[in-house]
Amino acid sequence: MSAMDETRARDPSLSKLLVKPATPRPWSEAMSEVTESAMAAIVDTYAEAFRSHYAEVVITARDHTWLDHAVNACSGHASSTIMCDCEAGLDQYIGPETDSGIPTPDGRPGAIVQFHVPRFRKDRRKALEDALLARLCQNVLTCPTTSCFGDQDQEEYYKLGRKISFFGDGHQFRDVRHGRNVWVIPTLGGEFIVERRFGFTDGIMGGNLWFMGDTVDSALEAAKRGADAVSGVPGAITTFPGGVAASGSKAGSKYSFMFASTFAEFCPTLTKSLGNESRVPDGVTSIMEIIINGRDLPAVANATRAAITASLDTPGLLRISAGNYGGRLGKSFIHLREQAPAGAALIPEN
Repeated sequence: MSAMDETRARDPSLSKLLVKPATPRPWSEAMSEVTESAMAAIVDTYAEAFRSHYAEVVITARDHTWLDHAVNACSGHASSTIMCDCEAGLDQYIGPETDSGIPTPDGRPGAIVQFHVPRFRKDRRKALEDALLARLCQNVLTCPTTSCFGDQDQEEYYKLGRKISFFGDGHQFRDVRHGRNVWVIPTLGGEFIVERRFGFTDGIMGGNLWFMGDTVDSALEAAKRGADAVSGVPGAITTFPGGVAASGSKAGSKYSFMFASTFAEFCPTLTKSLGNESRVPDGVTSIMEIIINGRDLPAVANATRAAITASLDTPGLLRISAGNYGGRLGKSFIHLREQAPAGAALIPEN
């Protein structure tokens, strides 16, 4: 059993929705409660996620200093596949001195990192392999004291270890280390151990939450609380800097060479110029977003609930909402009412 599957086995709740859905109430009643409790209202809408091709990789190192360097480097420039080769982020730390209860293959400090590309891409298989090859070979192989292991429980896999091993220039060799089939590559720093096979399967991309605040500070604080909460949910990741996106986008643009652009209808500074076309609620001056990817829909839903719960009472936060495109982008929906804590105030989308 891999480290990834041990997570699933140890906590069955990660495959279920965790709470009873909140009950929607009339607008006036909901807004009255928000005022009285100083808690944000939750818009009765859904986040529109979509399927991905993804891989989970275990990175280990001598200590957390070098582990973090490797994780940060290999998941850098991976906020959005709008302009990045993949979306990547830290899932969780494993091994000694962690609460995961999951051992690493070599007993050293370790981390699970996720890498995603959209499944609707016709070249998705090659795109994910190319992203993994570049990121592992240029950012993990090069990082002092690291080793790298793949998910061995998937039916489909890439022979990445062999490709990375060519850096050994003929001095590389196959071996069995820590009970795993690996390539060993001599380096100036010692040796780099990389598993031969890296499994991949289908995951979920594009879960999201919008935090609407009366100031930039309140919206950002709410989003930060949400992103921090997602980081504590095994099986889910955020990808933007600090987990927060200040530039939520829509598909398409007035410019033919752009396939995504600013979501003007939700830009607070355009409220007056757009007039009735603006969709920014009264009192909102800033909207921050978090994007949630994960191993499956329940993991993303659980992370969504954790983010809502953690941010709901942020001072100055007026609403929590989510982005969707009427099912045109994906068919994996996370309804906020199903993830809202009991008693939370729900208001209609329009």
